[in-house]
Amino acid sequence: MTRRYEGKIVKEAESHALTEEFLIRPPRQERSRRAWARVLEAGASLFEEGGYEAFTIAAVCERAKVAPRAIYDRTPSKDALLVAVYEYWVNRVWEEMRIFDDEEQWIGLDGPELVTRLFTELGSILRRHESFTRSLMALSPTTHDRIYRRVQWYNRQLIDRLTNLLLLAKPQITHSDPETAVQMCLIAVYSALIVHVGCGAVLAPASLDRDDFNRHLAEMALRYLLGAEPQAA
Repeated sequence: MTRRYEGKIVKEAESHALTEEFLIRPPRQERSRRAWARVLEAGASLFEEGGYEAFTIAAVCERAKVAPRAIYDRTPSKDALLVAVYEYWVNRVWEEMRIFDDEEQWIGLDGPELVTRLFTELGSILRRHESFTRSLMALSPTTHDRIYRRVQWYNRQLIDRLTNLLLLAKPQITHSDPETAVQMCLIAVYSALIVHVGCGAVLAPASLDRDDFNRHLAEMALRYLLGAEPQAA
C-alpha cells in the first residue's frame, strides 16, 4: 500500500472512539519516544513468543530496559498496552502490504497471473507474521473485545482492497456475479491461510508443505474465478 493509503487506514482506525480505559498518552520528548518504541517492540516480541501469558508488564519492562513507570505513564493497564502493541504490529504488516496499493504493478497482468501473484504475496506476508497472529488467535473475543473489533476492522479494509485488485481481472472472470465471486473467494482463501497459521499442518494434507498449501489455494481461486487451470512453470 502507498503511504497515503496506509495513512488513511491508520487515521480512520485511530478515529474510532477510545475510552479512558484504553487511552494511550503519547510521549513528547525524544528520550521518552525511544523508550516507548522499545516497550512496543518488546511487547510484540513477548506476545509472539509466549502469547498473552508471557505478555506481562514486568517482562516488557525487563526486555525494554525501562522502569514500570515508563509504561504506566502512558497506559493504565496490561490490556491497554496490548492494544497499543497490536496497533504497532499491524502498522508493520500494513507497511508490507503497500504492494497491494500500487495498482501499476497489477494493471498489466492477465487474470491467471494476477490471481496467482496476489495470493502468493498475501500468503508470504501472513507467514512472516505467523507467530504474532497465532498468539492473537488464542485470545478470547469475550475478554479482549477491543482487540477483536480492531482486527475485524483491519480485515475488512484488507478484503476491500484486495477485492478491487482482483476485479482488474473482471473481463476474465467466468462467474455471473464477479463482485460477489471475488469477495467469496477472498474470504475463503484468507480464512484458510489464517486457520493454517493458527492450527499448523493439522488441518492440511500431510503431503503438503506450506508452499504447496498456498499453491493449491491459488489454484482453487483460479478455477473458481476464471475456470482456468494454472500454467506449468
